[in-house]
Amino acid sequence: MSTAQGWPVVIGEAARRAGVSARMVRHYESLGLLPPVGRTDSGYRQYTEADVHALRFIRRARDLGFAMHEITELLGLWQDKQRASSQVKRIAQTHIDDLATRIAAMQAMQRSLQSLVQCCHGDQRPDCPILDDLASTVVASKK
Repeated sequence: MSTAQGWPVVIGEAARRAGVSARMVRHYESLGLLPPVGRTDSGYRQYTEADVHALRFIRRARDLGFAMHEITELLGLWQDKQRASSQVKRIAQTHIDDLATRIAAMQAMQRSLQSLVQCCHGDQRPDCPILDDLASTVVASKK
């Protein structure tokens, strides 16, 4: 590593370059997403360009909503030059399917709430179909 380029760097600089917080860098390290990093004689962590690149990879995967166990698997595949792209595609497709399920559930919640809001007068009267619906759901679930 060329020190003229500023490598290795301390945690704050690595975090800044990767677009994450120092706290998240330590968290990703604790999960084993980064290999053990070097340390200075005074104990400061030293990150290489490869470490920062891995942190960017992790951040992008998190931005796309991948779970940590999926990111661990994707990182391993990214680092394995003998990987089959079908493995990566399978993980991504499973994530897409999960997102579609969650989106459908949220859209159903949105439709239900829109219906309830339309039924509510929203005035000074105490009767409220939104609260009535919530209360009836609570009672029904306790039976």
